[in-house]
Amino acid sequence: MTTVQMGRATDRLLPLGAPEDGAWIAERAVRETLAAAAGTVRGTVPEPPRFRLAAAAAGAPFPVPPGGLPPGELGISVEFAAVAGRPLPELAGRLRTALLAAAEEAFGLVVAAVDLRVTELLDAPPDPVAPTAPAGGTSPAAPEDPAALAALAVEGVAALTDVYGGPVQRTGGDVRLELAVTAGRRALDVARAVRTAATAAAPEATTVTVVVSELR
Repeated sequence: MTTVQMGRATDRLLPLGAPEDGAWIAERAVRETLAAAAGTVRGTVPEPPRFRLAAAAAGAPFPVPPGGLPPGELGISVEFAAVAGRPLPELAGRLRTALLAAAEEAFGLVVAAVDLRVTELLDAPPDPVAPTAPAGGTSPAAPEDPAALAALAVEGVAALTDVYGGPVQRTGGDVRLELAVTAGRRALDVARAVRTAATAAAPEATTVTVVVSELR
């Protein structure tokens, strides 16, 4: 897949939930959270996860945002070094469980497969690396748009953002909202609530979709 640049963003958007949810999330935000979850598995030193579309859904009920993968099931690939002397199938199973749990509990991603590959055997775990602060977007002033104001009133919405073009994008009858989700809230649940609120606030809209740019 080719990365598409939009405004300041060079990040792909991954489908969030089922096709009828009309939601996407920044790949960067997912990668950071899943990498942190994988890093808790003792005896492994995982590389950052990579994502692909494992199975595209039939039809697209909502317009796919620029830079977004079409709706469907995702595949996750992770390469990792393993500490020698520990059973590799056990380590791989624990790593797969951690990735699937984080994908579901933090985001609501639909994952069809987790592919793991051992790249190296280590005599001992390396020294831990201090995590870097995630790069976030800005929080522009809320536009005087009923859909935007309705989104801001939804619990779990940390702010509207402008990473992928602006807080509200209107193209004909299509409305796309971009926002940050409060850390600790499941991104899909918040996106669904935003779509419901924004659809009620903008009855003239043909479709309403949501892009989650980050967790805050």
